[in-house]
Amino acid sequence: MADELEVLPPEHEEHDEDEGGGPVKTFLEHLEDLRWTLVKCALALALGVIVSLSGSPYIVRFLTWPLVLAQRIKTTDQNRVVITLGTNVLARMTQADFPVLGMPTNRDLYLRVAPVEAGTNWVMGLVPDPNPPEAATFGMHVDLKTLGPAEAFSVAIKIGLYGGFALSAPFVILFLGQFILPALHMNEKRFVYRAAGFGTLLFFVGVAFCYFVMLVVTLSTTVSFANWLGFSADEWRATEYIGFTAWFMIGMGIAFELPLVLLTLVKIGILDAQRLSGLRMYWVVAGLVIAAFITPDGNPLTMLLMFLPLHALYEISVLIAKWWERKDAQAQVLEAKPK
Repeated sequence: MADELEVLPPEHEEHDEDEGGGPVKTFLEHLEDLRWTLVKCALALALGVIVSLSGSPYIVRFLTWPLVLAQRIKTTDQNRVVITLGTNVLARMTQADFPVLGMPTNRDLYLRVAPVEAGTNWVMGLVPDPNPPEAATFGMHVDLKTLGPAEAFSVAIKIGLYGGFALSAPFVILFLGQFILPALHMNEKRFVYRAAGFGTLLFFVGVAFCYFVMLVVTLSTTVSFANWLGFSADEWRATEYIGFTAWFMIGMGIAFELPLVLLTLVKIGILDAQRLSGLRMYWVVAGLVIAAFITPDGNPLTMLLMFLPLHALYEISVLIAKWWERKDAQAQVLEAKPK
C-alpha cells in the first residue's frame, strides 16, 4: 500500500499557516511577485505625484499655514509703527526709528497712506488708521518668492514628489505587505500588524506636533534671530521654504518612531526594562544630539521643544517594557501552578 501512495512534489505541499509561513514558491515565482510589487508601487507613486501636482495650490496653502500663525506672534517687545497702503504693508519699524509727534508711544501705531489737504493742494501723506488691515497687525511679515524663471517649476516638482510620496505611502505599504506577509508565521503577522498600526499612529502624531507647534515656534524665532543680527527677514525663497517644512515634518515623524524601535528591541531580547533605565543618561545626550540634528534653526527653545516629547516617549517605552515583564512573570507563575 505504501508503494501505491502518491508523493506530492515539494511545491505542492500544504503547510500549516502557523508553522510553515505560507506556500512554498520557486525562486522565479518570487522574482515574478517582486516584479509586480515594484510595478504597482511605481504606479502608485506616479499617480500620487500627478494628484499632488494638480492640487499644488492647496498643498502650498497647507504648508504655509504655520507661517501665517507665526506671523501673528509679536517678535519684539518694542512698540512699532506700521505703514500701509490699502491692504498692503509698506513698512514696519520701531517708534524709536520713526518718532511721530503727538502720537501715543505705549502701543503700536498704524498709519496709512492717504490724500491729505495742504492749503489748496492735495498731497499723499500718513494718517492714523483706526482699522488697519489684518496683515498690519501681524508681528512679522514674510513674502515667499520665486527668484528665477525656472524656480516655480522647482517648487512644483518638490510639491509633486513630497505629496506623491505622502499619498502613495499607504498603498506602497499595502503592496509590500502583500508580498512579504504570506511568508510569515501567524504570530509574526500579528506582531507586524500591531507594529504597523502603532508606527503609523506615532508618525502622524509627530507630523502633527511639528505642524502645529514646532514650525510655528521655529519660523517665529528664526525671524527674531535674523532681526537681532541686523538682517531683514521679510523675503524667503519659496523652494527653500517648501523643502524646509516638508523635511522638518518628515524628520519629526521619523523621530517619533522611537518607542517602536525600542519596544521591538525589547521583544526580540536585545533590550529590557532594566537596561533601558540604565541607559537613560546616555539617551539624554543622544536625544539632544537628535534634536539638534533635526531642528534646522539651531534655536535652543526649538531644540528643547523637540527633545521633551522624545524624552517622554522614551520614558513611556520604559514603562511599557516593565509592564510586559510583569505580565510575562505572572504568566509564568500561572503556568507553574499545578492543575
